[in-house]
Amino acid sequence: MKEQFSKNQLKLEKRLRGLASKAIHNFNMIEDGDVILCAISGGKDSFVLLDLLLHLKKVAPIHFEVIAVNLDQKQPGFPEHVLPQYLESRGIDYYVIDKDTYSIVMQKVPEGKTTCALCSRLRRGSLYEFAEEISATKIALGHHMDDIVETLLMNMFNNGRLKAMPPKLLSDDGRNIVIRPLAYCREKDIERYAEMKSYPIIPCNLCGSQENLQRKMVKGMLAEWDKSHPKRVESIFNSICNVSPSQLADSSMFDFSNLKLDRADDRRPYEYGSVEISSSNLIKLLDVTNG
Repeated sequence: MKEQFSKNQLKLEKRLRGLASKAIHNFNMIEDGDVILCAISGGKDSFVLLDLLLHLKKVAPIHFEVIAVNLDQKQPGFPEHVLPQYLESRGIDYYVIDKDTYSIVMQKVPEGKTTCALCSRLRRGSLYEFAEEISATKIALGHHMDDIVETLLMNMFNNGRLKAMPPKLLSDDGRNIVIRPLAYCREKDIERYAEMKSYPIIPCNLCGSQENLQRKMVKGMLAEWDKSHPKRVESIFNSICNVSPSQLADSSMFDFSNLKLDRADDRRPYEYGSVEISSSNLIKLLDVTNG
């Protein structure tokens, strides 16, 4: 049993490392000489992110540094000793930023309302500032494929926008670059790996008690899809990597106003226009249309 567990762990570890490497390569996330600020919250995603980056640092053909940074938001009951003890035990360079964003969130957000949006903005601003202080060239966050798809669906359902989280992002002021090396990784794999590694997980008491969050509803929907339609989450993610502006309706992305007919050349046969449609081709056509 122990041997089987070890094989499963190695297989999962290899899979996550491969997916992270692929994302980093595809989006040119890390370059020679980079100093990577790895934001570590104490959650499973950030622990896995840190481990993968430290491994890549050892085997990559380029040189880059990885610095773990935790933002202590002064949440009541936050175990301040856990992360420093863990990082020191592994000999990992780290910083702890002390900033009472918890009080700001509690003061600004009405009771019963979701704290996540404001909390996230305050965290991001703090990391941006600190990245410049330590001359970090990239900020690595632990968002994975499920986070990206959830954000896409939430923006569609609630905000009427086709928008998600990009694997690589330049901040609005151009002073920081955010990377998401776990963009190709599924949350279920990250969760399994975190359990195998027995990380000292710290729950988020600030937002974790808000049971009716929209994100949790979307997360539940994706969980159901995983059971009934495997690979649907991956398919949705792939759709944001294969965008056809002419097939959408954003006139700022595609010039619909100035479309012109062009019949100068001989007409090519239209698909199924002058041929008999076989039953097998009809089934394929209907599958595409209804899919």
